[in-house]
Amino acid sequence: MVNRPDPVRSSVSEPIAPNAQQGDPLMGPSPAIDGHGLPTAEFWGQLGWMPDSGQLESLVALQGQLRHWNSRVNLTRLVEGDDFWIAQIFDSLWPLVPLLTQQPPQAVPLRLIDVGTGGGFPGLAIAIALPEAQLTLVDSVGRKVEAVRSMAASLGLEDRVQLRCERVERTGRSRDCRGRFDWAMARAVAAAPVVAEYLVPLLAPQGRALLYRGRWEPGDRADLDRALPLLRAEVEAVQGRELPVERGVRHALWLRPLAPCPAAYPRAVGVPLKAPIGAVSSEP
Repeated sequence: MVNRPDPVRSSVSEPIAPNAQQGDPLMGPSPAIDGHGLPTAEFWGQLGWMPDSGQLESLVALQGQLRHWNSRVNLTRLVEGDDFWIAQIFDSLWPLVPLLTQQPPQAVPLRLIDVGTGGGFPGLAIAIALPEAQLTLVDSVGRKVEAVRSMAASLGLEDRVQLRCERVERTGRSRDCRGRFDWAMARAVAAAPVVAEYLVPLLAPQGRALLYRGRWEPGDRADLDRALPLLRAEVEAVQGRELPVERGVRHALWLRPLAPCPAAYPRAVGVPLKAPIGAVSSEP
């Protein structure tokens, strides 16, 4: 049985406008970031997890790698100050804090897959926070994949982090990926029914899909509820929380499989995005 967070349901639904505060030395540091550019004790307290010294060193090194590669490949604008520590690290890790703080730690190394990893998030942050986990990061843009592969190697993660350069519809039909993962996740990729079609086929029988979302409205839930029966899955929980220093409200959705995903899913490359599952004429 895969150990997973026990999410607390929340009624939070409206995002809060982002705060432009970035720890500018002319204005003073952000409440979340100290004068040296490192997270404060308050930051880690709000997250509910504290890295050890080695993990903190790796997270700082990750920021350096992101700076380096972002100057060569357009990976992300979220590189400095609050942008990196809150919008990248905090936002990647908060839904998984119960897993990060689990005692005793997971006996068998977890297998996780990050779909649409882009600049390496949430995958690289999770690889640092879960030092025994095996991660697969998927993106269809070759230059981003090569940058993230180099970042992982520089951080000493090459033995635990695998990169795949392909469309996720192909990943979901690959024998070495379909039905193999304890956790499948995607952050800022597409509408929830589309992401569900990407993630559910990748799950092991006791696995969980994690969808990172910003705004989450009743209409979004209705769209997802129409899609999930076709995938033989259901929403297990929804949790919302505000990021530090008014950086906005985020939502996490946990999906669980009820039976093996039908072989028809995921559909051919491009089809899930063009005709989201559950919508009229989207069924195979």
